[in-house]
Amino acid sequence: MATTSRSADLTSGPMLQKIILFSVPLAASSILQLLFNAADVVVVGRFAGSTALAAVGSNGALINLLVNLFVGLSLGANVVAARCFGARDEKGVQDTVHTAVALGLVSGVLLAVVGFCTARGLLELMSCPEDVISLSTLYLKIYFIGMPMTMLYNFSSALLRAVGDTKRPLYCLAAAGVINVVLNLVFVIGFSMSVAGVALATIISQTVSALLVTGMLIREEGALRLDLRRLAFHAGTLKQILLIGLPAGLQSTVFSLSNVVIQSAINSFGSTVVAGSSASANLEGFVYTAMNAFAQAAVTFTSQNIGARKYHNLDRVIRNCLLCVVVTGLVLGGGAALAGNQLLRFTPRTPRSLLPASSGCGSSAAPICCAASWTCWPAACAGWVTACCPWW
Repeated sequence: MATTSRSADLTSGPMLQKIILFSVPLAASSILQLLFNAADVVVVGRFAGSTALAAVGSNGALINLLVNLFVGLSLGANVVAARCFGARDEKGVQDTVHTAVALGLVSGVLLAVVGFCTARGLLELMSCPEDVISLSTLYLKIYFIGMPMTMLYNFSSALLRAVGDTKRPLYCLAAAGVINVVLNLVFVIGFSMSVAGVALATIISQTVSALLVTGMLIREEGALRLDLRRLAFHAGTLKQILLIGLPAGLQSTVFSLSNVVIQSAINSFGSTVVAGSSASANLEGFVYTAMNAFAQAAVTFTSQNIGARKYHNLDRVIRNCLLCVVVTGLVLGGGAALAGNQLLRFTPRTPRSLLPASSGCGSSAAPICCAASWTCWPAACAGWVTACCPWW
């Protein structure tokens, strides 16, 4: 099967080194995304006020709840593509590419319609504070308009990860992130658009990243090449993607649902506590996404190895991923617990919001460290089950 210079064989050689080389750009992409999200928070907090800051921050749990089911589907596409790539099944990779991109676009349109139409009602169910809910609704509606491009990026980058390419999505995200920061400053400071400006900057930058990654697939040579004229749902491939993606998405959705319940309780304390909680949640996100990169590595490595029928590599993959997750969780989680107050000085805050923010950092870091080793198991099992059961 024809491969590109950027694809990687994840079935041979020193596994720990390959896992780290695969995961570092992936972790950098996630951390970069969080930095740009933090830039949103900084700009809106500094130049639009604490109410606008709370409006942006209070949406995170709800957005994750609605989006994570479909992000799980992109995980399914990653597993199926990696398995076919490991098995040197060129037709299987081609079918997965066109099915995954089509599924991403359909998922994005569905999310956009649901999110836009239900935004205010969902925020009311979450007990969003009265002084915040109008701004929160506006932000959420604009954000969901850009969901087709967000899903297109997620599915397209999942396909690149399936062949071991985690660097190019990082470059695309970096370019889009710079655009996001510049547009934040222009819209919020220059045009005084408050949360609407932040949301608009976000969807424009997401569109840029989606188009860049999709353009890379169009220009690919070999099995990974995307031909827009061939976009379609291939029944067998779609079934495999759904069989792994839906359980993974539902698992993430259940986790997000608990966060929505927690956010609802936080909302009941008013906008000051919401702003403080948002600041600590941003810091917590850095720890989680760094660990999650190794869980994503477990998915791709196990899928490629089982596709290639190199079952003897699975123990090494799982052991090395678990080791990396535990070390990352302990180092970053411990750092967040010890240096939370200092790190929070970089976030916009009022004196009253600093206390709940610093308390959140201290209380969330310990569970993250304890749960670090758990994150790899569902990921590894996801790759193992679907790769072993191609008849599903």
